[in-house]
Amino acid sequence: MKKFYYFLLIPFFCCNVFAPATAQEHPDTAVRLNQYGVAVERTPMMAENRGGILVLESKDLNYKVWFDARVQVDAAVFTGDTYNEIGNGLSVRRARFAMKTSFRKNWYAEIDLDFSNSEIELKDAYLKYDFLNGFDMKAGNFKEGFSMESTTTSRYLTFIERPNVVSAFAPSRHIGYALHYQKDWFMAVGGIHFQDIGGVEERTFSKDKNKDYGVDEGYSFTGKMVLMPFVSQTNYGLHLGAAASYRTPLTSNEVIGSMRYSTRSLSSINRKKYLDTDDITDVHHTLLGGFELAGYYKNFKLQGEYIMANVERKFGMETEKFNGYYLFGSWMIFGGQYRYNPDEGEFTQPGRGKKWGDLELALRYDYLDLNSRPEGIMGGAGEGYTLGLNFHANNNVKIMFNYAWLNHDRYANGKGKLYVGHDAAGNLTTNPKDVVEASGEAGEDYNMFSLRIEVDF
Repeated sequence: MKKFYYFLLIPFFCCNVFAPATAQEHPDTAVRLNQYGVAVERTPMMAENRGGILVLESKDLNYKVWFDARVQVDAAVFTGDTYNEIGNGLSVRRARFAMKTSFRKNWYAEIDLDFSNSEIELKDAYLKYDFLNGFDMKAGNFKEGFSMESTTTSRYLTFIERPNVVSAFAPSRHIGYALHYQKDWFMAVGGIHFQDIGGVEERTFSKDKNKDYGVDEGYSFTGKMVLMPFVSQTNYGLHLGAAASYRTPLTSNEVIGSMRYSTRSLSSINRKKYLDTDDITDVHHTLLGGFELAGYYKNFKLQGEYIMANVERKFGMETEKFNGYYLFGSWMIFGGQYRYNPDEGEFTQPGRGKKWGDLELALRYDYLDLNSRPEGIMGGAGEGYTLGLNFHANNNVKIMFNYAWLNHDRYANGKGKLYVGHDAAGNLTTNPKDVVEASGEAGEDYNMFSLRIEVDF
């Protein structure tokens, strides 16, 4: 029996006697192998807390990696004499985890995932290369260069939700390629983009259409230019932007050859889409146009956008035209200062005026019109007045409170599923033509109180 035990010890004896020198014996000169058996370079890393985020960087500054996590917990309460019941509730609006890296001076890459709905959804996943003087190229899944409110990261939004017009029209993330340039007072970005690959549903639509019908997945050309005449100043600045996008129907849409515009009216808790065009069929292409105006002076900021969407249809059908806009102003009450990022053409994290943090007061008006024409698409129109108060505690914690009053017209019936008034018999109806309420009184109106607790690390 003892011989059997000795036999078991032979591998351990051989490993110790015949193994090469280990890293513990020669920590500075030992060769390291990766999991594929290849000798790799070794670079000592320094760890630092930079603005509340852990960053690892090599001493020669040629390699840097950091994790970027974000959790936003939202709550909302709805009040008012509504035609349709609205459920109060809470949700994890975003639970994001990203890994980002820059290497060899000119290269940058990141992958960003969202776990908020107990399902993994891909957000950013791309490679970027800086070249020449001010140019860089991107390839992968990322936001198209359209609307400064859309491209601004959710961690630095002034209000809990983006305006309805941005939620409905701005194209957000799609797989593709883009070229970006920024130097001094000028910024420009242009790219070609394809399908939406972020969610399981959109990806399934696209795969099924490819398999069953052999349909091309669609594409878009999107570009934007920004002028920043006071970019060299730190206490004030001005932003003037214009964007355009030519878009063909994507196979990631539910119906082949269709486009759809809709939004949940400034809330992720209330799942009703009052404003909704439904699927617009027989679409040849869509043209988006956007104009941006923003400015800041120390602890005051003003920002607004106008966006239009023209849907060009086949077979001689008339063009469907939609539009909307928003405007808001904000104030860092205790002396904090707004900061602007010229490389991206958007606002970033504001500076706080006190050691304990700062309070930000903001007021916004936004309007979205999805009514094209009586004989065509009538998806409803609506406006929102939002008052916001934000507590910027430190680099990691932000608490947001919003009060909003939402006002929808009689055509905002959620594709014919929601009540918008009463008929002649006094019964609730979803048909705007049967509504007997006077102009301006039909449609769903209500108040919304919402709270967000956010941590970024």
